[in-house]
Amino acid sequence: MSIKYTEDHEWAKLENGEVTVGITDFAQEQLGEIVFVELPEVGQQITVGEEAAVVESVKAAGEVKCPVGGTVTAINEILADSPEKVNDDPMDTGWFYKLTINEGENLDSLLDEGEYKKFVESQE
Repeated sequence: MSIKYTEDHEWAKLENGEVTVGITDFAQEQLGEIVFVELPEVGQQITVGEEAAVVESVKAAGEVKCPVGGTVTAINEILADSPEKVNDDPMDTGWFYKLTINEGENLDSLLDEGEYKKFVESQE
């Protein structure tokens, strides 16, 4: 099980044929206190790069793009009442949604942890 990253600061973790998606610690730090999260619907088809969720903070609003195409199988319903979970633990309890990957797609084009760290450093 490895976590991959996008240059838009999403993370994707593949486990048992299902991908869990959220935003990175860097992204939540940039956004500040998160006050609202809009999630996709279970069963929704999402293509790679498409907006899958919306996150709003006291500073800004942003979209969460899908790192790999697939069908949404679950959403983190806790975020509806407790969006601050994204700030508390963005890489675990603050996940956004899960999906099954479309046939022929994979996470190979995403950044590994080292590549993502270098990318973030280049943005600062």
